[in-house]
Formats: sequence, structure tokens, C-alpha cells
Amino acid sequence: MEENLKSLLDLTNPQLGEAERVPVLTLAFIGDAVYELLVRTYILDKETKIGKLHRKSSSMVKAQAQAKKAKEIKDFLRPEEEDILRRGRNAHPKTRAKNADVQDYRLATGFEALMGYLYLKGEKERLLDLFQRMWME
Repeated sequence: MEENLKSLLDLTNPQLGEAERVPVLTLAFIGDAVYELLVRTYILDKETKIGKLHRKSSSMVKAQAQAKKAKEIKDFLRPEEEDILRRGRNAHPKTRAKNADVQDYRLATGFEALMGYLYLKGEKERLLDLFQRMWME
């Protein structure tokens, strides 16, 4: 399973290494997709029906779950990662949370910004390290 996650992040991206210049809500936009793909790859089971896989992934990527995981990894973050999480949390997206309170939604936005930041920096190993701390321990 870990090898599947590693190969997933071997995508070629022309913006790798330019994460510092990307607006924080754009980091959250890409981070949402990166995190969703990590989760879906992690739970992949060829024997499980698609409906069950969808429910499981949805429960892992919803704002409340992301906010909870952001709190769990906070002590493991580097200073620049903490800064991205804070900036994402304090950003003012134009969208509203449908099924989450405002605090969780904002922290989830920070969490997604962090995922996007690490992806665009090309820090695949760091992304996997944090993901493992969240779900595999």
C-alpha cells in the first residue's frame, strides 16, 4: 500500500518548487485533490464495493476529519508548515461550509493548503510522513 502512495505522488508538475509564490487558497485547491487522492489510494480494496469505498473516503476527507487530523499533526509540523496552516486557516474563502462549523471549515482549509504546499514543493516524503502519522499509526 505504501508503494502505491509513493508512486501516486510521482506526477510531473511544472510548478514544483514554486509553492511559496502560490496564493494560499490556490494551495488549498490543489491540496484538496492531493489529499483526496492519497485517501482513496490508501483505502483502495478491490474486494470492496464502490459505494462503501465512497462512504469511507468521504468520512476521511470531510472538513471535521481534516480539522481533527490537522490538530493531531500540529506538534510535528515545521515552522514554515505551521505558517501555511495558519495562513490557510485565516484565509477568507468565498465558499461556505455545508456540513461543518466555521472553525472546522477554516482549519480544514489550512490543512488543505498545507497538503498543496508540500505537493507543489515536491516534498513527497514529507507528505507521506504526515499522512502516515494521521492514518496509519
